[in-house]
Amino acid sequence: MTMNRRRFLGGSAGLAGMSALAAAKAADKPNERVVLAVMGVRGRGKDLVRGFSAIDGVEIGCLCEVDGRVVPAALKAVAARQKQPPRVERDIRRVLEDKSITGLVVAAPDHWHALATVWACQAGKHVYVEKPVSHNLVEGRRMVEAARRHKCVVQVGTQRRSGAHFQSAAEFVRSGKLGKTPFARTWIAGNRPSIGRQKDAAVPKEVDYSLWLGPAAERPFNPNRFHYNWHWFWDYGTGELGNNGIHALDVARWVMGLDAPVRISAGGGKYFYDDDQQTPDTQVATFDFANCAVTWEHRIWSRTGSEGQSWGVIVYGERGTLVFDNRGWRITDGIEASDKAQEYDRAHLRNFLDCIRSGQRPNADIEDGHKSTRLCHLGNIAWRLGRTLRFDGASETIPGDAEANRLLTRNYRKPFAMPG
Repeated sequence: MTMNRRRFLGGSAGLAGMSALAAAKAADKPNERVVLAVMGVRGRGKDLVRGFSAIDGVEIGCLCEVDGRVVPAALKAVAARQKQPPRVERDIRRVLEDKSITGLVVAAPDHWHALATVWACQAGKHVYVEKPVSHNLVEGRRMVEAARRHKCVVQVGTQRRSGAHFQSAAEFVRSGKLGKTPFARTWIAGNRPSIGRQKDAAVPKEVDYSLWLGPAAERPFNPNRFHYNWHWFWDYGTGELGNNGIHALDVARWVMGLDAPVRISAGGGKYFYDDDQQTPDTQVATFDFANCAVTWEHRIWSRTGSEGQSWGVIVYGERGTLVFDNRGWRITDGIEASDKAQEYDRAHLRNFLDCIRSGQRPNADIEDGHKSTRLCHLGNIAWRLGRTLRFDGASETIPGDAEANRLLTRNYRKPFAMPG
């Protein structure tokens, strides 16, 4: 990493055996073409189609999408990069039967992340899964177990892990040059409009609604629970804490070398919008670790964030305050150190591809993705129950609280059950 002179220097059981062979083959042939399938091609999925297809040695072999209306734009994005158009499927299970597919990119809604990842690992496919990694905490652990059992690379879409300036910040803090770090603050101000209220409606003819629901409970179709707005309903999403909090909390946990919290509390509510959203538009969550506390706050209606930044992370240390902003990071109120912001989105995609070929663990391995995502789940559970939680990181349970433990998992709609 480059730093200036005044800065710090420094599914099926029959598929289970396929993954080890696939990983070994990739490591032995570092120049072998990687063929990817992309699940969910609207919004972030379309961005990932563009990003991966722009990298040499990558072919988009399949698009998996339940809404036919959004497929043409994704096909157009691929056509700009490769001559052979990808085939289009609706059912991820059919995609995973294709032995030519090297890896799966999961950009479907949160409630599909874990099941698609576990199935893909069982089929011997490597996975790039968007954040948050899971819809609930138990799912995240199942994803880690599947990745290890089938020896698959699973990279999480927490892209800052591949940013050189974020890496230098982690090295700086862990070197001890900031001294003790008892507190960190993370936040976002979204300036997002209200979703209003909409009645249930007929399913659009181009949509396979049952496949979209997947493991979620059967409910009538409603436009406000569908594209993007699914984030704000507990059946499918994880609210703003899971949507954007995961990025900031992952940076704080990584930089400060944190594992599991011991106590979690949360406050806030639907204070600004009168609409269909179930999740809070205003929320503060506090995570107490053994030697420090980390807070998250969001105001998705607010134009102005903290420190002049709409999104941010600040680590308060004994010898100064480390502030991340659009320019990179810098130390205020103490020693002089900083690093300039560098591109990380493309680097993150490349890291996933490099690890497929080498067999190494990626920068945002599923274990770290799960540990950061579980903060979001615990913060949401504390908010939903209105009480402080005590967490046992070894068992990943909330001792003596049956009601809270029930929210660590979900009921699955058949046949979309999570493998044990």
